[in-house]
Amino acid sequence: MFRPFLENRTTTNFFSGSPLSALTILSFSENVDLQRSAALAFAEITEKEVRQVGRDTLDPILFLLSSHDTEVQRAASAALGNLAVNTENKILIVKLGGLEPLIRQMLSPNVEVQCNAVGCVTNLATHDENKTMIAKSGALVPLTRLARSKDMRVQRNATGALLNMTHSDENRQQLVNAGAIPVLVGLLNSPDTDVQYYCTTALSNIAVDAANRKKLASSEPKLVQSLVALMDSPSLKVQCQAALALRNLASDEKYQLEIVKADGLQPLLRLLHSTFLPLILSSAACVRNVSIHPLNEAPIIEAGYLGPLVDLLSFEENEEVQCHAISTLRNLAASSEKNKGQIVAAGAAQKIKDLVLSVPVNVQSEMTACVAVLALSDELKPQLLEMGICEVLIPLTNSPSVEVQGNSAAALGNLSSKEERSSLDDYSAFNEVWDKPEGGLHAYLFRFLSSTDATFQHIAVWTIVQLLESRGR
Repeated sequence: MFRPFLENRTTTNFFSGSPLSALTILSFSENVDLQRSAALAFAEITEKEVRQVGRDTLDPILFLLSSHDTEVQRAASAALGNLAVNTENKILIVKLGGLEPLIRQMLSPNVEVQCNAVGCVTNLATHDENKTMIAKSGALVPLTRLARSKDMRVQRNATGALLNMTHSDENRQQLVNAGAIPVLVGLLNSPDTDVQYYCTTALSNIAVDAANRKKLASSEPKLVQSLVALMDSPSLKVQCQAALALRNLASDEKYQLEIVKADGLQPLLRLLHSTFLPLILSSAACVRNVSIHPLNEAPIIEAGYLGPLVDLLSFEENEEVQCHAISTLRNLAASSEKNKGQIVAAGAAQKIKDLVLSVPVNVQSEMTACVAVLALSDELKPQLLEMGICEVLIPLTNSPSVEVQGNSAAALGNLSSKEERSSLDDYSAFNEVWDKPEGGLHAYLFRFLSSTDATFQHIAVWTIVQLLESRGR
């Protein structure tokens, strides 16, 4: 009854009418050979064409999934996996109870059946509506077990499914509870690039949560070393995800130190020199977090980061890269006079002066905050004043951004103050900007004194006191 349709398969619509009715009759037959014919036909049809289907198509396939025959199971799960590429089908398959037979098939001793079932779950897990259902269905434990499969296809599908489950807090927690962490960490050393990528990305997502970072820190001593090694992977996407995973881990002090101890600075520096934007972005973000720890300031500078970071200040293609670069320089300047001097010597202050009026507001905020830190150094104040840094700070005290206003004013205040005053101190730079640009120092101080913001008033008063104490030098 079905053969005529197959003979005209190029012109036959198998998803409705008589062809679908014929397939449905075969599917619900008690004859295993007929069920095999139906399952294989569904697999072949959906391999060639995927479209949105209704319950009348999915019911017979889901019935075939429950067969005890491995050939029927394998072909039915292949058909379902093909249909699960379509967004509407993903939702309907789960609504019709497709997860339960798929979980049973994941537990099958037959590798082909496992592979197709896991592949189908991977496709279903790409839809947000399905993720919570999958997490609560009991699928995570068999998925975690199959991630260790000796069959690379099964391993790939399982790790891909686990990755798809790491995009929300609740699902990540379910995944951790299912014992996925040691499996994912172990598979970082997989010879397969896709498995490496899925596991690295999944761990990067898991490391977003502070509680999970704590768990990783206590149970996975080789994690950082493995991720550092993956930054030398031949695959750019693996390199990128390894740097992002380290970035997320480096939200914690312990990992900030560990990345440096694991010789992570050199591969990160190499990625920073890349021409591939995602690599530059991921490594810049990672170094920014690593630089937060005071003990890492000197190692980062000694590793040769200052030049590349200063160069990235003018990376106009991406303001996030600019923000990461300037924020790192500010972190490096935080606790050492020597570091501040090296940062200015590397051209950072001059680059900021040249760029700050034309960069996006977020970058302006970071740049002015960096100048405020550099201006704390009594040794550097004359150099900063001589290069005319006040000429760009004064207009920014009237920025639409409150942060930029405050940072610029703080920088001017820091430049005007000195721990020990001397008759050799030169304050002529302040005289030169008293009335210009944009109303000069005079207009800025008047504006801040008139502000309703007490902090702004305080900065203005403090700056005036510093200038008065200079006694007109």
